[in-house]
Amino acid sequence: MKTQEKIFIIGHKNPDTDSICAAIAYADIKTRSSQGTTHYLARRAGHINEETAYVLNRFGIVPPAYLPNVGTQVKDMDIHALPSVDKTMTIKTAWELMKENSVVTLPVVDEERHLEGLFTINDIAKSMMDTTGKSSLAQARPQYQRIAETIEGTILSGDSHSCFENGDVFVVTSDHENLAESVHQNDLVIAGNREAEAIDAINQGISCLIICEDTPVPDTALEIAKDKGTVVISSPLDTFSIVQLINQSMPIGCMMKTSDLITFSTEDYTDNVQAVMAKIRHQAFPVIDKKGRCIGTISRRNLLDIHKKKVILVDHNDKDQAADNIEQAEILEIIDHHKVGSLETTSPISFRNLPVGCTCTIMYQLYLDQKLEISPSIAGLLCSAIISDTLMFRSPTCTLQDKMAAGALALLAGIDIEQHAKAMFRAGSDLMGKSPDQIFYQDYKKFIGEGNLTFGVGQISSMDNENLETIKAKLLPFLHAEAGKNDTSMVFFMLTNILDESTELLYEGEGSEALIQEAFQVEPTEGVFILPGVVSRKKQLIPAIMESMQASERSV
Repeated sequence: MKTQEKIFIIGHKNPDTDSICAAIAYADIKTRSSQGTTHYLARRAGHINEETAYVLNRFGIVPPAYLPNVGTQVKDMDIHALPSVDKTMTIKTAWELMKENSVVTLPVVDEERHLEGLFTINDIAKSMMDTTGKSSLAQARPQYQRIAETIEGTILSGDSHSCFENGDVFVVTSDHENLAESVHQNDLVIAGNREAEAIDAINQGISCLIICEDTPVPDTALEIAKDKGTVVISSPLDTFSIVQLINQSMPIGCMMKTSDLITFSTEDYTDNVQAVMAKIRHQAFPVIDKKGRCIGTISRRNLLDIHKKKVILVDHNDKDQAADNIEQAEILEIIDHHKVGSLETTSPISFRNLPVGCTCTIMYQLYLDQKLEISPSIAGLLCSAIISDTLMFRSPTCTLQDKMAAGALALLAGIDIEQHAKAMFRAGSDLMGKSPDQIFYQDYKKFIGEGNLTFGVGQISSMDNENLETIKAKLLPFLHAEAGKNDTSMVFFMLTNILDESTELLYEGEGSEALIQEAFQVEPTEGVFILPGVVSRKKQLIPAIMESMQASERSV
């Protein structure tokens, strides 16, 4: 059965309720309107905040899985799967497997496919050059069954699973007068077609007798071999061929590499893989899956044909707000309600961008366009997102479309908008136990102004002024330490009172105070700016800051 193609639907970093709910809703739309050949998956690029967690729990929806990085990974490569190879496999069999699969490296695994070592074509060459002594075979301890397989033989007598582990390899010639002096106990003897020689060798207590050219072995010799516990192997090959092949019966476990193995996980990102491969010129590297199993190998050639992750972006279209390594992904669609940002694509895409207060308002319209029924739980998510993004219709970004969509969705979800909004905002501003950095980055976005000046803006909205004061006390000292970090010269934080429709703006960084004074023609009060009527970061604060920056640039 063909594996379904995966397409990830994902919002921005530091996701808010709109970002999460839009991803969930669009995955539902795409899944229900497709032919079943594609698997659409909602994902999140950051941690879910308290408000969103409340909404998901309220409507019984499982949070999307975490996907902070959409860069290509080892699992997006064509991994070369190989048959299981264990350490008892002979050199000859390993060589045949390499030829059959056109590889030069074999991962050696145990019964659970856990990696035990690596066997390479260089090990084969080394085995042929280094195993010249008469006792080399015994040192490798091959099973007699493996020896028989290597020389195309059949075991006529003895324990096929026992090993040749003591003695030398001896070839009987036509002159056997001094056989008793030449052959010793436990030796492995390769004999021709003379019965007397075979019986004499067995009587010397050898461990194994190999008869060449399928020469018939007399019952007398087999009876003696049985009594002595000697393994007798009959091979169709001649003496010369057997001598050439027998060392190939050694198990690869005796020469495979077991230490300092360089492996990659299926979850490793390919930029890191490429860096390692550039330094270490191995021809292949084992790949380990999440369960610790070796599933194959990759090489430098696999880097040339990587399957990019396919993504659909919702609630953002700016590179700085997108998941990490977004440039390595294939963007298929964007659905957003913000100004056009800095993301670029290599080919034309579907880009739906509408001047409404919330991405989920667009989702509601898509459900209507597709003539899809909206379930009460999805309706609850969409309505919650609209309430959140429009600050219960108080934000200047709110449009008539947002209000109408929220009203219709509230009926489908069976909720009272005002009561639900209070519960949502109460949950979102309840930050007890959270550190200042967790609060600051809960809903935080970076922007680039004139002269590539980078600044960041966070925001918390609440209906409880006392709660906002508690948050301010935590954030004021934090902002001082945060300004200048991560290439951000100025930082701001909006403490927005939904009922009063105003914002107390915290600021830090060189030039930040003068910038806000210029933007809003106000003076700071006790280290903060009071901005009546300002509740929207997107439509009120950011445009004013950008205009102030441009005015300052023009005056220089």
